[in-house]
Amino acid sequence: MATKRTEKNNFSKYIKFFWKTFLFGLGFIVLLFLFASWGFFGAMPTFEALENPDSNIATEIMSADGVVLGKFYAQNRVPVTFEDLPKDLVNALVATEDERFYEHSGIDARGTLRAVVMLGRGGGASTISQQLAKNLFHGSDGSKNIVLRIIQKIKEWIIATRLERQYTKKEIIAMYLNQVDFVNGAIGIRSASKIYFNKEPKDLTTEEAAVFVGMLKNPSLYNPNRDTRKKIVLDRRNTVLGQMERSGFLKTAKKEELQKKPVVLDFKPESHNEGIATYFREYLKGYMKDWVKNHKKEDGSEYDIYRDGLKIYTTIDSRMQKYAEEAVEEHLTILQAKFFELAKKEKNAPFIKINEEETERIIKSAMKNSERWRILKEDGKSDDEILKSFEVKTKMKIFSWKGEKDTIMTPRDSIRYYKHFLQTGMMAMEPQTGHIKVWVGGINHKYFQYDHVAQGARQVGSTFKPFVYSTAIEQLGMSPCDSIIDGPFTMPKGKWGISKAWSPTNSDGKYKGMVTLKTALAHSLNPVSAKLMDRVGPQAVVDMARDLGVTSEIPVTPAIALGAVDITVNQMIGAFSTFANQGVYIKPTFISRIEDKNGVILDQVIPQSKDVMNRDVAYAIVKLMEGVTESGTGARLRGGNVSGLTSYKYRFSNPIAGKTGTSQNNSDGWFIGMVPNLSAGIWVGNEDRAAHFRRTLYGQGACMSLPIWGLFMDKCYKDKELKISKEAFEKPDKISIRVDCTTVGTIVDSTDVEAVDMKEFDF
Repeated sequence: MATKRTEKNNFSKYIKFFWKTFLFGLGFIVLLFLFASWGFFGAMPTFEALENPDSNIATEIMSADGVVLGKFYAQNRVPVTFEDLPKDLVNALVATEDERFYEHSGIDARGTLRAVVMLGRGGGASTISQQLAKNLFHGSDGSKNIVLRIIQKIKEWIIATRLERQYTKKEIIAMYLNQVDFVNGAIGIRSASKIYFNKEPKDLTTEEAAVFVGMLKNPSLYNPNRDTRKKIVLDRRNTVLGQMERSGFLKTAKKEELQKKPVVLDFKPESHNEGIATYFREYLKGYMKDWVKNHKKEDGSEYDIYRDGLKIYTTIDSRMQKYAEEAVEEHLTILQAKFFELAKKEKNAPFIKINEEETERIIKSAMKNSERWRILKEDGKSDDEILKSFEVKTKMKIFSWKGEKDTIMTPRDSIRYYKHFLQTGMMAMEPQTGHIKVWVGGINHKYFQYDHVAQGARQVGSTFKPFVYSTAIEQLGMSPCDSIIDGPFTMPKGKWGISKAWSPTNSDGKYKGMVTLKTALAHSLNPVSAKLMDRVGPQAVVDMARDLGVTSEIPVTPAIALGAVDITVNQMIGAFSTFANQGVYIKPTFISRIEDKNGVILDQVIPQSKDVMNRDVAYAIVKLMEGVTESGTGARLRGGNVSGLTSYKYRFSNPIAGKTGTSQNNSDGWFIGMVPNLSAGIWVGNEDRAAHFRRTLYGQGACMSLPIWGLFMDKCYKDKELKISKEAFEKPDKISIRVDCTTVGTIVDSTDVEAVDMKEFDF
């Protein structure tokens, strides 16, 4: 009896010990959860934080036709809603990551215990809500210390249950897919869809969706853009498809059909140097850095263009931008090849007519402005040490129009190599609204970051002459049909402040005799421009240019009659657009509105305008410039055989007003052309003015820039949705200026064109 009683007492002790231990453990766990929720183990997210999790949302740059041109971001994330997600992506996610997602309240106890025991090496089997909690408020890496890992898991449990109370299941799935880092700069499913498959998430196919869900296990390991990972990426995708079948989301036959397909990417990495309108996006970034200083949040803090998810709606048309960039590449690929061919004959290529001392100055200046110099200087290297490093051959990638090339050369030689390249600045805008439609600041933003639209003021040559003619027509009551003698002309020393007598001539040294103003501008006759300048005075012309929006420095001297002045492309296009807009100047604009991440309008841009000249004068200038493309220096736009210039590929028959321009040594080639609802202008030249074509045949604006305009407009006209006008410019009622002149004559030799057979070099 005693033995039985003893055994019974021992059993009771064991039972009491078990319950005490169990209750103590349960209480300890409850306390752990309470302490965690009270923030004893580190701050927990507040209600406001759960309501507005910090997602570092990228700012999107939108084109006028609704295309994303690019983004500003710390993390390349643009959120999507559940409605933007394809059904198969959601099904694949649930089947693979959390089969009971729609049944639980955010916690999978078995998965959490396994994660603790395995220290995260077993995958964890956390619910989607727990994974979201970790990504939002912990970060993706779990601690290897078992105690800290337990605390992390407890906090994930708490946050997951709070998320489940705060959001619907659909919202949790969308938030989760918006948070995932898919590597290669793709944060969130929208960026990933654009980068890997070049499409929106809603357009993903079933097998493409399975690739992304497969990446969730280990994005770096299952990176589909790595050639060495193709087999494991395919196997992982097929595993996801198998999970979808097991969960009833796919029929067996469909699964087997999809598993046979290869993983086919349309990889389009998103960076500040990739995509279209790269120079514009960089210019916009600078603009936005100033904008945030003048547009504060309600709490007085500044917007962060990299994290606050703004939407910037621009006036750029993505289609026209694409056509412009294509036109630049098509023409400059040919022209650059010719430049390299001719440079082989030049001892100091690409420089013309400068000595060794001047050449060395250019090269050393480029060295000191290089990234290499900056980095080595920060490392404490002396100038001599840095200069020596430029003489050491090294492996590098270099730009070419046929793609990047791997080569070995000294950094110094690479500088001279890049000095060969012809650069460009191109802008197009709608005269009636001031909306900029195209912005091409250079040939490749990765290798050449200087913006030749807004930064690069270059000598405008004869494109300045319309300012002289418009001043004469307005102040002297002249008309395009008035006659003037193109003959010897000398402006005496002292007049208009000149230090010596000035006798401008045409490039061939010949004169054309009595001509109309329309003929004179069409063939860019220098003595006529000088005579008009002499009659109105330099200050009046400068004032006219200022009224037309030119803010670059303009010397008050008669030499500006021939374009001896540096002006940026965007100012020139804004000025010329005034003529097409019946004398009303509208300041070029590139933003229509800016919204916050919730769609609230923060800023709406209203174009600034002012009357510059009456409609009659503006129309008279348009008619003058039509002569340039009818049979003047821009006649190759018309096609056919024009006075020795043959084999034109451009055969425009509609009214076009335009003007070519060429600086004296062929360093700068311009063409600005207008139709009623679009004006576009191009500058082409080398970075350094000492580098240029020796012959005007290739260095004139009609050869360097006009072909880009022709290619661009041809593409625009073929795109009927753009509705680019082929109509005549609107003529004012009861116009007081005579504009209908007789023919302006045939092509003549002039500064901007030579009578040559273009079979040698067909643009």
